[in-house]
Amino acid sequence: MTLKVAIIGRPNVGKSTLFNRLAGRRVAIVHDKPGVTRDRRETAAKLRDMNLQIIDTAGYEYSKEDNLEKRMWEQTKRAISDADVCLFLFDARDGLQPYDEHFAQLLRQMHKPVILLANKCEGKLQEDSIGEAYKLGFGQPIPFSAEHGLGLQDLYEALHEHYKKDEAVPTAETDGNEDNGIEEISEEAWKKRTIQLAIVGRPNVGKSTLVNALLKDERMLTGPEAGVTRDAIASAWEYQGRKINLVDTAGLRKQSKISDSLEKMSAASTKRAAFLAQVVVLVLDADAVLDKQDLTIARQVLDEGRALVIAVNKWDIANRREAIEQLNYKLKTSLTQAEGVPTVTISALKGEGLDKLMRAVFKVYDRWNIRIPTAPLNKWFGDMIDNYPPPLGKNNRRIKLRYITQAKTRPPAFFIFSSNPEGLPDAYLRYLVNNLRETFDMGGIPIRMTVRKTGNPYKDKD
Repeated sequence: MTLKVAIIGRPNVGKSTLFNRLAGRRVAIVHDKPGVTRDRRETAAKLRDMNLQIIDTAGYEYSKEDNLEKRMWEQTKRAISDADVCLFLFDARDGLQPYDEHFAQLLRQMHKPVILLANKCEGKLQEDSIGEAYKLGFGQPIPFSAEHGLGLQDLYEALHEHYKKDEAVPTAETDGNEDNGIEEISEEAWKKRTIQLAIVGRPNVGKSTLVNALLKDERMLTGPEAGVTRDAIASAWEYQGRKINLVDTAGLRKQSKISDSLEKMSAASTKRAAFLAQVVVLVLDADAVLDKQDLTIARQVLDEGRALVIAVNKWDIANRREAIEQLNYKLKTSLTQAEGVPTVTISALKGEGLDKLMRAVFKVYDRWNIRIPTAPLNKWFGDMIDNYPPPLGKNNRRIKLRYITQAKTRPPAFFIFSSNPEGLPDAYLRYLVNNLRETFDMGGIPIRMTVRKTGNPYKDKD
């Protein structure tokens, strides 16, 4: 079996540090500023022979008002409800705080097994705090240091009481890496592969609302405040029989406006998620489509070789004619490196256009994985050269392009072989790429095309 473990506690007690320690890699953002974690995050972990599914949660802050803190607590309650056992952390350096005791009282009412961790116990100065923690009613606290890995043996023994070793189950979060090599597999096997899908965009354009609408669950924390999401959060999902790893991300502002170290870490997390994805959905606000920052994000996605879909959100309240005219103009003039990018109008809040969006995702994913057979590829190549021969190169010699081959997929990359490629202008390569995209229906994906020099077979002969 896989033991589901929720890591809970008030802000800044080291929950995300423990989450990363158990995950064995830096998954969650860790910062000295309290309240960094807002959404619940899940990933697979292994502690010796135990398979774990660990959940990082927001720090508990009491609030009766309908505000961000209350919505964060609702997400934490969901994590506690889903968990088999809870790891309740308190800061042994600071000692028990009123929030710790209040949180413990609420936790007892939820009737979940609890393991109490006295975190930040790097020395003996915290012994008084450890003794004081008995009054929380969760039994003997375990002296622990998530930062230094102290106390893992005691944690293992405490968790093992709730664990029965069995076959592991699939996990929710993956690292998003894919094989870019040439691999021939059946169509049935291909459709069983998990699609890595990232949702990106500027702050407050509705990314988390879109993720919740797709999942049909209040999985992500949302609200009117800009910048609610601070970290990239992955959710396992299945749509029409296709497995998808759906990643919500923090909003990206202009680099020049980012000065706070936490926002820099959030931006880095978003870019890492986007660059490890296979398909990226760029969410736009219908009232400001493809502004300078949107274009920057789109270009970065394409430069990294990812497939791109543009979703124009808040379509239910948009000036539609003006938005469409602006979108078409910007695509034509400012995003020429991936002509034919699919654009879909949606309303994430009302759940409109989502099926259309996912059809576009699947279509561009299939294009991203396309392999063109050698015969039709070289037939097309010969026609292109006949219609528009390469220009003169060095020494006024005609550049001879001999043949073309597809080197790899994801994204499609092609090698053109020539005995004298020096001087072939970029404009001619753009001519080939644009026509290739049009002929083989490859809109919305980056295409790599490189000219290589062929060897002279008689060079080393006497």
